[in-house]
Amino acid sequence: MSRRFVIEAVMVAIYGELLMPQAPVEYIVPYTTVMELYEFRNSPEPLMNDSADDQHVKQKIEELIAYLEEPLNRKKLERCLTVPWSKSPSILFGEEVSWTVVNALDNEMYGELLDPIETELVLTAQREHAPVLTDQLELIRRIIEVEAPVQIFDIGDFEYAMEGPIFSNQG
Repeated sequence: MSRRFVIEAVMVAIYGELLMPQAPVEYIVPYTTVMELYEFRNSPEPLMNDSADDQHVKQKIEELIAYLEEPLNRKKLERCLTVPWSKSPSILFGEEVSWTVVNALDNEMYGELLDPIETELVLTAQREHAPVLTDQLELIRRIIEVEAPVQIFDIGDFEYAMEGPIFSNQG
């Protein structure tokens, strides 16, 4: 059984090691974060402080977009867009990694404390009974402040999170 984490699509582009885990992992990705990849690709704003790192990440974003636009993967993505909270069939990234894209919806549950994508991450984590995986310390702080009933890991603790208990879809 694989470990499951809710994550933004861009995190996988930034942290390539997430595609090379030591054990099977399923990333649950809100669809709006997939759409953000296109915004990041076309934005003149740097994602990383170092220009070489920024160029590398933008290349990885480009590769990720190209992979998701392959006909079979595109069809899987489109299947989840018909109904709110529906999930795509698994999109495989090698033998150990799969993505499930969720057509998540921001219901403004956390008001202005969390932006719409952050709210979708939290709500998806609640619905899927899976922890959030992020590198954003401010997001971690805000999730704790709003007392959202989700587990959250910093990407720096990814290996530790992989060693923990397997989170199931059973509530």
